[in-house]
Amino acid sequence: MPQYLFQHLFKVRDYECDIQGVVNNANYLHYMEHTRHLFLEAIGSDFSTLHQSGIDFYVRKVEVEYLYSLKGGNEFVSLLSCEKKGAKGIFIQDLYLPDGHPISRGIVEAVEVFQGKLNRGEHLDRLIERAKEMLPTITFPLKK
Repeated sequence: MPQYLFQHLFKVRDYECDIQGVVNNANYLHYMEHTRHLFLEAIGSDFSTLHQSGIDFYVRKVEVEYLYSLKGGNEFVSLLSCEKKGAKGIFIQDLYLPDGHPISRGIVEAVEVFQGKLNRGEHLDRLIERAKEMLPTITFPLKK
């Protein structure tokens, strides 16, 4: 069972659905991105402040495995875990229905740029350490 650092509950809005009545695939990326932003806020940071201090994170690669189609009104849990592999930050971002049924698995690779130059992700190291100190580890689906 994966160990996550952050979770957020979402509800699908009707406009996120396509003509077939299911969530358009691009919206899963929006859910994951918003989760990363909320994750940073939970550990006392945000992309705007980081950018103003010369630190930017760029998504390098995204892989998404779609397992279940969300529909309008569905509630779901977005979970995030992160680690470093070399200079890359790896974000595991899984979506589940509240009953534990898997919706999607996302693997997002990000790189860190400081004052316009690619670096080894030193600030990301500090953010991950802060998250591990501040946030409880989450195992999902939660035991009933």
